[in-house]
Amino acid sequence: MKLIQATLLGASLFALPFVSHAADLQDAAEKRAEAHHDAAMERAEADYKMAKEQCRGMEGNARDVCMKKAEADYTTAKGDAKATYKGDKARAKTVEDRAEAEYKIAKARCDALSGSAKDQCVAEAKVKYHQ
Repeated sequence: MKLIQATLLGASLFALPFVSHAADLQDAAEKRAEAHHDAAMERAEADYKMAKEQCRGMEGNARDVCMKKAEADYTTAKGDAKATYKGDKARAKTVEDRAEAEYKIAKARCDALSGSAKDQCVAEAKVKYHQ
């Protein structure tokens, strides 16, 4: 009986450092994932500011389309960062957000048209982006 107890005690003492090490590895992985997420969000913000700056030199509908494209890219970049960090549920939301952003870009392009051409353009955008 004492031999069994000694064996169990020895085995548990042997395994303890590995359990602790596994927890440390998990914490380190979570910190890396969070750092990666934060860096991706900062990149998205910087890219968005740069894209908006490029749109400032434009006028009229071209500027509107450019701004919608910048917003769409920003939304997608943030969504991708969140999806990488949080998983499948966030990834599905990113796909939906991207489709909505693409629809807004298409609609902004339609604003340059008038009459039935504009109506047809908007209708095609609605069909294409499931709005």
